[in-house]
Amino acid sequence: MGNVAGLTKISRERLSKVLRSAKNVVSVETAALSLRISRKEAAQKLSQWARQGWLSRVRRGLYVPVPLESRTADIALEDPWIIADRLFTPCYIGGWSAAEHWELTEQIFRSIVVMTTRKPRDRKPVIKGTAFVLRTVPREALFGTKPIWRGPVKVSVSDATRTVLDMLDDPGLGGGLRPMVDVFRAYLNSSAKDLELLASYAERLGNGAVYKRLGYLLERYSPGEKSTIEICRSRLSTGYAKLDPSLKAGGLVTKWRLWIPENWRKELNIDRPA
Repeated sequence: MGNVAGLTKISRERLSKVLRSAKNVVSVETAALSLRISRKEAAQKLSQWARQGWLSRVRRGLYVPVPLESRTADIALEDPWIIADRLFTPCYIGGWSAAEHWELTEQIFRSIVVMTTRKPRDRKPVIKGTAFVLRTVPREALFGTKPIWRGPVKVSVSDATRTVLDMLDDPGLGGGLRPMVDVFRAYLNSSAKDLELLASYAERLGNGAVYKRLGYLLERYSPGEKSTIEICRSRLSTGYAKLDPSLKAGGLVTKWRLWIPENWRKELNIDRPA
């Protein structure tokens, strides 16, 4: 990217007006409305400001402002959550990113998990040095979220219970089985714990594997939660699921119709099925 160039007084005033309206992320639509010009003129103006180094292009038609102290427009994203909200809406921040937000994990992840109704070709895009992990969900699954403010912008993030539900639905959203279990146990010991809500979320999501994983993990780590365990037992679907679909199955827990990994089988001394 080129160095930051000077602006005329009129251009500076117009840019300032756009930035006040944009709230951290500048789109062609925002610029056109703010300056009362056509989309074509707005696109040209934003492209010009980007060439001069006052804006940094995120993707076609979308820019972020370059901080005044920066000597180059080649900058990292100031707040990736805001960019995710603009790029992938309807969406919410979920998985390990939400777990970090709710302090359910001490593990540090370099990428941002975004649950979106869109079906992008690239599900692991890297934008301005920030990696995103995208998961597609149906529009009716956009529940259990909370709006939070990121500066002047409101962004949706899964609440603690929905975060756990998503990991039970797809352990990969927790970073793998062990990190997911750590998040689950942290949730059980947190003030956010609400197993009644978790069960209702599971019913709404409609994935039978969630009940198998939830019931099994509760019985292992919190056996006193008998009412929720019984709910899981009563809602077991036919067929078998894996505790973690990404891992090779090592043993079968017939009570929960759940395949568990080899290392878990050895820990629990469960025989391989014939």
